[in-house]
Amino acid sequence: MKLLIPILLSTLLLSACASYEPTHVGLNPTLGPIQLQTEVDFPVLVDTIDTREASFVVRFNEEGKSPRLVSASEPIRQQLDTLFRNGMNKAGYVIDPAARNSVQFQLNYLLADVTDTTFSYESKTRLVINVLAKNSQQEFTKSYNANGYLKGPLSPDFATLELDITKLVDKLTTEILNDEELHQFIQR
Repeated sequence: MKLLIPILLSTLLLSACASYEPTHVGLNPTLGPIQLQTEVDFPVLVDTIDTREASFVVRFNEEGKSPRLVSASEPIRQQLDTLFRNGMNKAGYVIDPAARNSVQFQLNYLLADVTDTTFSYESKTRLVINVLAKNSQQEFTKSYNANGYLKGPLSPDFATLELDITKLVDKLTTEILNDEELHQFIQR
């Protein structure tokens, strides 16, 4: 009997901990190394929009259950807008709402699809950002993609998922902001 009480208490505590399911992920993307693209203060209008069909960034799939959807704790559009504006400034541009040339960054897709089984999990993350640049005569469009993959024992740790998504965002935004083809078009 003395052994039964500690076992029951331990089981109760573990089940309470295991049933806690966070409702938001905290993404914290940062600006990577950006190369200077122009020596003059070149004015450009910068805009960032979110064109995704749904606002969640993580979908947990468990057999026999409805998918659990988790959103970012802060709007990802605002975080990306800050990154792109700071990156364009570092590249040598002056953000000017009246500029003749413009760049629009469109978040088209961001989702970590997590398959959670009893003894392991697998996470596939996909990120797509489209860029639409305009000058007085032409338009330039380009789509940028990045994919991430995680696999591990038991259930996924939220911190690991957050870090994986954040690294993917950092990688792709740095690639976009250092794209010479994009900068050549903007400066025409």
